[in-house]
Amino acid sequence: MKRGRGVPGCGSCIAGGAPGAYPAGMIVLRHCQSEFNLHFTRTRRDPGIVDPVLTVFGEQQAEQASLALAEIEITRILVSPYTRALQSVAPIARARKLVPVVTPLVRERFAFTCDIGSPRSALQRRWTQLDFSHLDEVWWPGENEAEHEVLDRAERFRGEMAVLPDWRTTLVVSHWGFLLALSGNSLENGTFHHVDPNTRPAEPVLWRH
Repeated sequence: MKRGRGVPGCGSCIAGGAPGAYPAGMIVLRHCQSEFNLHFTRTRRDPGIVDPVLTVFGEQQAEQASLALAEIEITRILVSPYTRALQSVAPIARARKLVPVVTPLVRERFAFTCDIGSPRSALQRRWTQLDFSHLDEVWWPGENEAEHEVLDRAERFRGEMAVLPDWRTTLVVSHWGFLLALSGNSLENGTFHHVDPNTRPAEPVLWRH
């Protein structure tokens, strides 16, 4: 499998609807550039970074994403427990005065060192305003996930979201592999897309760019 974990060609390239447009579906945002993305793009080799943080550029992307989403109604935020996702959502949550719900179901497909997360207790110490009590201390899988496992997880998430009355105003901050399984789209770091949870990808998911 070749992950599309590269750096976007332009730091200000934020995909999505026009300002003020009502979302065609829930908003899904791929986390911003992490230290893993930076090194993997240069070498195409796993740099061996556990639960990487955002780069300075990634922090700038997070602020840009917050601005790009400013005119879109958001009433609920779901976020993966990985540090890169938690950092990416922070400016958005701060601007909206919303507390993100940590949702392990939307975590990345486990395949690289960066997919080893931080223990629940460590996350709770760092992100005191968030609730991690529903996570196991080690909440990520111990072995690589097969494609069908990620697709099944995305299907389960679609089902859970489809019954919520506010799915159209929900923001999901997740990762390349999970969002590919969910939508069929390969998103660059810091970009977002609208997804209807009642609709599956029209074509088979391709796990390569």
